[in-house]
Amino acid sequence: MAESQPRPPYSDLAMLPVVKICGVTRVEDARLAQSLGAGYVGMILSGGFERSVTPEVAAAITSSLEIKTVAVLVDESVEVAAVIAETVGAAVLQLHGNEPAGVVAELRAAGDWLVWKALRLREDYDLERGLQRYGESVDGFLLEGWHPSKVGGSGVAFAWDEFAAARDGFPEGVDLIAAGGLTPENVREAVSLLRPDVVDVSSGVEIEVGIKDPGLVQAFVTHIRGERG
Repeated sequence: MAESQPRPPYSDLAMLPVVKICGVTRVEDARLAQSLGAGYVGMILSGGFERSVTPEVAAAITSSLEIKTVAVLVDESVEVAAVIAETVGAAVLQLHGNEPAGVVAELRAAGDWLVWKALRLREDYDLERGLQRYGESVDGFLLEGWHPSKVGGSGVAFAWDEFAAARDGFPEGVDLIAAGGLTPENVREAVSLLRPDVVDVSSGVEIEVGIKDPGLVQAFVTHIRGERG
């Protein structure tokens, strides 16, 4: 694992975190995300989840847009994941299952995309174990709260203050994606404590499952931009 370097206080960084709007199921929500300056839209491309869409639907949603697509996957084989990623033109594969480190490394080498590994945090060792297991095989770690039955998209936050110090332990060049329970009301606190490279929101800006609220999405983005003020 590459040696990490201490990061400066977030207010000293030149760049604000990139916004990712996840759980997108409609073209109008992807278009809204792009118009507000979000860098990514995430779509659930493994079947059987509340916000799942097919690769064909995902490709249609973003076909006329320039925003980057994150393919959210759960325990797919390298072959299946690669086909999905190519179908949707994914810039990032976001893995939420129990993928072995070897499979993650294969996926990273299989195409021109980044790989983010989701870690559900409950205890300190959850993050330490994830960094040790995947630190040399990924481009980023998505951190969210632990849920007993959901592998992602649960809307559960983790204790940001308890994990803030671990930010400096990230390998150089590996991004931190803050997720889980973020809303327009609390995102500034999460950004201040965790200094993430990307902030990820899904249920925190929804009217109902899979349907984004334009006002909440705009407020989320605005509050992040206000972090520097």
